[in-house]
Amino acid sequence: MRFLRIPLLAGLVAALALGASACGGDDDEAAAGTTAAGPTITLGYSAWPGWFPLAVAEEKGFFEEAGVDVELRFFTDYIASIDAFTAGQIDGNTQTLNDTMAGVAAGQKAAIVVNTDFSAGNDAIIVDGSIDTIEDLKGRTVAAEAGVVDHFLLLQGLESVGLGEDDIEFRGVLTDAAAAGFAGGQFDGVGVFAPFTTEALKRPGSKVLFSSADFPGSISDHIVLSSDLVAERPDDVQKIVDAWYETLAYIEANPEETTAIMAEKAGVTPAEYATYAEGTQILDAAAALEAFADSSEPTSLPNTARKINPFLVSSGLTREEADLTGLFSDSFTRAAADASGGE
Repeated sequence: MRFLRIPLLAGLVAALALGASACGGDDDEAAAGTTAAGPTITLGYSAWPGWFPLAVAEEKGFFEEAGVDVELRFFTDYIASIDAFTAGQIDGNTQTLNDTMAGVAAGQKAAIVVNTDFSAGNDAIIVDGSIDTIEDLKGRTVAAEAGVVDHFLLLQGLESVGLGEDDIEFRGVLTDAAAAGFAGGQFDGVGVFAPFTTEALKRPGSKVLFSSADFPGSISDHIVLSSDLVAERPDDVQKIVDAWYETLAYIEANPEETTAIMAEKAGVTPAEYATYAEGTQILDAAAALEAFADSSEPTSLPNTARKINPFLVSSGLTREEADLTGLFSDSFTRAAADASGGE
């Protein structure tokens, strides 16, 4: 699980506020019939480029415009958002597929309703100058936080050349300590995500051996809602999904304005934010539907989930594999795509 998907830049925790208020609107919109019916839906999110579009949705009032009362709650600590969702303190959360499946395996009832993005370079295996190929990792010491997505990425790379974890000296170390340890010469390689990639690359001669860009679909992120909410309020869930894609369209049409909004939320400059956003593949509705489809493609979420399940068990994070029945709820994205003339 990416328990440390913490703020993207050093000092980001101090720069971000702990809460976000519900989206606002004007009386004309209410009169037009967009006033939300039903209790407020509380959605948690934390610092990751694939999730910062929610800051745009909040500022521009897209949830209220869609007719659903959503309170966005920003968490400076990703694990706290997962804990809140697991405890039922919020109705939904933004999180990785690994973390979602771990919760389901522990008995949580959850459904993925939006595929927000794939990591496309922000997660990396970084090595010292003596390592040039994945095969060179054999017998070398490689650190990563056990069970997190970067550990999973490491195994994907090893598998691609016929190696496994037993072929390396794996060290399970917390992500921040792993990056610092590698930078200080303790390990031959390390698996980390931004911004810890920056710390690891301070080691002279170090380089990225491979990253999530080389294994499309291996690390995916999502908006996940309580299964009960999805079953009981499908119309409101549809409005949430519609508002998400309305937000993406607005971002595409207004890149300068929206980058400024997202950068402000992240506590960085627009130029700094852009460097991290480049490592994240935001999915439009068509691409998200392709990801929902069960196929042999590496970007197929059900296909990736079947690989994650044994990984979670072998890593000791779950006692049994997650039941994938009902986890991938693609109907809302399909309806949003159909409404916009997509596939």
